[in-house]
Amino acid sequence: MDKQLIAERFSKAIPTYPQEANVQQQIADKMIHLLTEHISFPCSKVIEFGCGTGIYSRMLLQALRPEELLLNDLCPEMKYCCEDILRKEQVSFLPGDAETVPFPAESTLITSCSALQWFESPENFFKRCNALLNNQGYFAFSTFGKENMKEIRELTGSGLTYRSREELVAALSTHFDILHSEEELIPLSFDNPLKVLYHLKQTGVTGISSSSSQQLRTRRDLQLFSERYTQEFTQGTSVSLTYHPIYIIAKKKEI
Repeated sequence: MDKQLIAERFSKAIPTYPQEANVQQQIADKMIHLLTEHISFPCSKVIEFGCGTGIYSRMLLQALRPEELLLNDLCPEMKYCCEDILRKEQVSFLPGDAETVPFPAESTLITSCSALQWFESPENFFKRCNALLNNQGYFAFSTFGKENMKEIRELTGSGLTYRSREELVAALSTHFDILHSEEELIPLSFDNPLKVLYHLKQTGVTGISSSSSQQLRTRRDLQLFSERYTQEFTQGTSVSLTYHPIYIIAKKKEI
């Protein structure tokens, strides 16, 4: 996992992310609904890791009204995307890798939307979050499953190592009681494969790996990619791109 590459790609996508990240917006909406359905209020000390441009952050602030909301992202530049809510006294920003950055202890909720798939070891992070939460604390997140962007992975042979919902639940269950878990497939349609690549670039997701982007450097590479994509993934008059979100709400096990 080249985290420097990931940070660079997401930083470049800051101006275009909000209008292209429709799926991420949809996932954030659902996460807020699940949070309000499954966790107890008030939720005083909240940490959001991988906040990005703040789509989910603004929803958290409005829905949960925490006394403290700490936003974190691998890209320091994301701070400037969240300036509107960082003006509020209870909101702060801590840049850095969420797997190692020093988060405050005794938190009420640690949460994230569409970020955990970039982690080297989600399993170690689960253990760490358990230690950071208070005795009644919650851990809630969305990530992506094995079918995510299957079209790109099949054609390039590279991509992230996604965990299944069952694998995530099993890893979490050592430290947490699972209150809710579900998954869904969200298919998107595009006029042609080049518009798929444009969409991914505008959301920063081409940071998946350096090898996959190197495969598409020349005009001939793009032509072959487009031909194969059209052949394999045409549905009607468009081509598909699959998102596979997983949603989990968990509570720290009582000792």
